[in-house]
Amino acid sequence: MHIHSEPMTSLTCLAATDTATALPLHLATPGGLAALLASLPAPAAAFLAGAGFSAQAQELLLLPGAAGLAGAVLGLGSGEATHHSFGALPFALPAGTTWRLAGISPPEQQAQAVLGWCLGAYRYRRFKAPEREPARLVPPAGCAAALAEARATWRVRDLINTPANLLGPAELADAVLALGAEHGARCTVVEGEALRQGFPALATVGQGSPRAPRVAMLEWGAPDAPLVALCGKGVCFDTGGLDLKPSAGMLRMKKDMGGAAVALGVAELLMQAKAPVRLLLLVGAVENSVSGDSFRPMDVIATRAGISVEIGNTDAEGRLVLADLMTCAAERKPALLLDFATLTGAARVALGPDLPALFSNDDELAAIVLKAGTISGEPLWRLPLHSAYNPWLSSNVAELNNVSSKPMAGAVVAALFLQHFVPAGVRWAHVDLYAWNDATRPGRPEGGEAQAMRAMAAAVTTLLG
Repeated sequence: MHIHSEPMTSLTCLAATDTATALPLHLATPGGLAALLASLPAPAAAFLAGAGFSAQAQELLLLPGAAGLAGAVLGLGSGEATHHSFGALPFALPAGTTWRLAGISPPEQQAQAVLGWCLGAYRYRRFKAPEREPARLVPPAGCAAALAEARATWRVRDLINTPANLLGPAELADAVLALGAEHGARCTVVEGEALRQGFPALATVGQGSPRAPRVAMLEWGAPDAPLVALCGKGVCFDTGGLDLKPSAGMLRMKKDMGGAAVALGVAELLMQAKAPVRLLLLVGAVENSVSGDSFRPMDVIATRAGISVEIGNTDAEGRLVLADLMTCAAERKPALLLDFATLTGAARVALGPDLPALFSNDDELAAIVLKAGTISGEPLWRLPLHSAYNPWLSSNVAELNNVSSKPMAGAVVAALFLQHFVPAGVRWAHVDLYAWNDATRPGRPEGGEAQAMRAMAAAVTTLLG
C-alpha cells in the first residue's frame, strides 16, 4: 500500500512570496467591470469585452498574452463575496500555474480569497494522488489568520476522511497528543481501569471492540484565564452495536468521530491565535462494535455523574460518550462548555447536511454563535431545549433512558439527555453536525468537513477575548 507521508497541515496549494512569475488574477463585480476594463491593457480589455464577460459569480475567463497565458478574471457577482467564491479556482485554473491577486482589494477580501483557495484545493492524499495538482496562489501579506483556519480545516478533514481501520481510538488520541505537542499543551490519555472508574459510560460503549476506548485530554493556557471546555464525540466507527445499523447506514460511519475532529480544530485555532483563555479539550475515542462483550439493549449502566441510564438502543451511544466527558468538564467549573457530535440523523432530517443544529442553555451564547456562523459563512440553526419532552427519556428501572419513548424530535431529545449532565450555572452549547460534504462544491470537496469550527472559535473569542 502506497501511503503519502506529506504532513496533513502542509498547504500544497500555496506558492512562495516571490511574485515575479505569478500570473495576475483580477477580481470583478458587475458594477466594477468598467473600471477593470479601463485598467487592463487594450488587447486584454478587448478580449474580455468580446468574450461577453459579465462578472457573474464564479464566472472565470483566462486572458491570452503574447507569450501565452497573461492572467485571468474571476467574477464575484453583485452579492456579497465569501470564501466559497474562490473555492473552485485551484482546479479551474490550469495545473502548474501560480497566481497572485491583482489590483487593490480590501484586506478582508484578500483573506477570503486565501481561505477559499486553500479549502478548494484540499484533497485527501494519503493513498491516492489527485488527478492533477491544484494551481497555486501567492498569499498576500496579512492573511495569517486565514492560513491558520485553512491548516486547521485540512487537519480536521484528513482525520474524518481517514479509514476506520487506520484511525481507531488509539490513533485519534494520538492526534490530540500531536496537536498538544505543537502548541506546548499538557496532554494525558486515560485508559484501562482508570477509564472504567472515571468514564464508565464511555468505557461501556467501547467494551465490545478489541480496540480499547480512551479519553485524550489537552490542557493549555494561563491558570487564571477563563476556562473553555471542548468535548468531542470520537466514535471512530459506529456499527450501531447489537442494535446493528443496516449496511447502508454504516457506509459513512468512519465520520462518526467528526465531532471530536471539529473540537480538536477549534482548540487548534484558539491556541494558534493565543486566545486569552484556558483550554480543556476532552476527546472520547471509542469504537461501537459487536462482540460477546458488547453492551446490550435494556442494560443499565453507570455514568460519571452518578446518573443510572437504561439502554433503549445501543446505536444511541454518542450521548453516553459525551455524558461522561461533559461531567468531567463541568467539574472544572468552565466559563463555557461546548460539545460537538455527529449525534442524530434527526438533525439532518430537520436541517439538511449544511446546517448544524445548535442547542444552548444561554441565549447570549447562542446569539453570538449564530452571528459568528453568519459572518464566517458557516451558518448554524438553533433548535429548542423543549423541557416538555424530558419525560420521554424516563425509564422504569433507571433514572434515564438513552433514547426517547416516542419517534419524534430526535435531535431535541438527544440534547435534553445531554442537558442532564450540565450543572446549573454552566453556560453550554451543543452542536449536532454532519461533518461531511456529500458532493464537491466550490471550497467544499466531497468528504469530511470541519463544520462550524471557525464559527465556534470566533464565538469563543467574542465572548471571552
